[in-house]
Amino acid sequence: MSKKIAVFAGDGIGPEVMDEALRVLQRVNEKYALGVEIEKGLVGGCAYDKHGAPLPESSLKLAKSADAVMLGAVGGPKWDSLDFSLRPERALLGLRGEMDLYANLRPAKVHPALADASTLKREVVDGVDIMVVRELVGGMYFGQPRGVEKLPDGSERGINTEVYTTPEIERIAKVAFEVARKRGKKLCSVDKANVLESSGLWRRVVIEVGKSYPDVALSHMYVDNCAMQLIRWPGQFDVIVTNNMFGDILSDEASMLTGSIGMLPSASLSGKKGMYEPIHGSAPDIAGQGKANPIATILSVAMMLDYTFDNSSAAREIENAVTKVLDGGYRTADIYSDGMKKVSTKEMGDVILKAIA
Repeated sequence: MSKKIAVFAGDGIGPEVMDEALRVLQRVNEKYALGVEIEKGLVGGCAYDKHGAPLPESSLKLAKSADAVMLGAVGGPKWDSLDFSLRPERALLGLRGEMDLYANLRPAKVHPALADASTLKREVVDGVDIMVVRELVGGMYFGQPRGVEKLPDGSERGINTEVYTTPEIERIAKVAFEVARKRGKKLCSVDKANVLESSGLWRRVVIEVGKSYPDVALSHMYVDNCAMQLIRWPGQFDVIVTNNMFGDILSDEASMLTGSIGMLPSASLSGKKGMYEPIHGSAPDIAGQGKANPIATILSVAMMLDYTFDNSSAAREIENAVTKVLDGGYRTADIYSDGMKKVSTKEMGDVILKAIA
């Protein structure tokens, strides 16, 4: 039975890194007889330019009909003057909300060959392998009421609402416990329960869900302390679960432990269905120059094979190929250092393909 993947390359460097990811996908598709079929569409700024909307109905229909979605990156200063509702980034929130992609998984793994690329000391980041599980369709980014209103004195008031229900917390907690069960069996739930009622509910529900996972060690940490501990002692963490806003901030902080945001993939899941994308932005300043690092998008393919298509063998092959290439000294500009082999976006794709038997 064929597996349909909707591909949205997006803006800026998105098409460049997506090209390399699709070459890798095609290689493992042939080797493992995955039966993958690809259909391409437009989202983001390129979609606005052609259709007048960042998420055209045709693209949303394509995404909903697919088994998985691959996304490059969206946005750029070209579209900054647009009304907020028309900006490319609205496509991301639209896809997450319409597809109910409530669980965002962001790994932050330090490859031994790149430990010195981190801004922290090698002894701090050596061996770091963290998975941040972020609730993605609730909280302040989706809560109502929201907006900007005029006040009687002529000033304005901006409103965003942090709100969570028991079922929303239960389902993201279950995902996090299942992920932890397959890793180091340690889960840290991050909240601000000392001052926020929504966080108080979050903690109570996570504790209740945890009773069904006695093999997973559950701990709790306030978000400000977690932000500090990620820099002080990141090796203490295995899996972190947190709300939408905290997860947005902490996952980006965790990503920089690795030395480059261009190295890290992500998965946004609703059951088996998922959207897979690098966590970096569209970087329009280097678009078309062959400087972009495709590894995050290539590793997003590996996550897709793992979480949507249940093919861990193909996923490990891609991950091992990336490790082999990094151990061989190949580097794109963002992770280059003296003595390494500097390569372009396409050349990095070439050596990763060669590393896949």
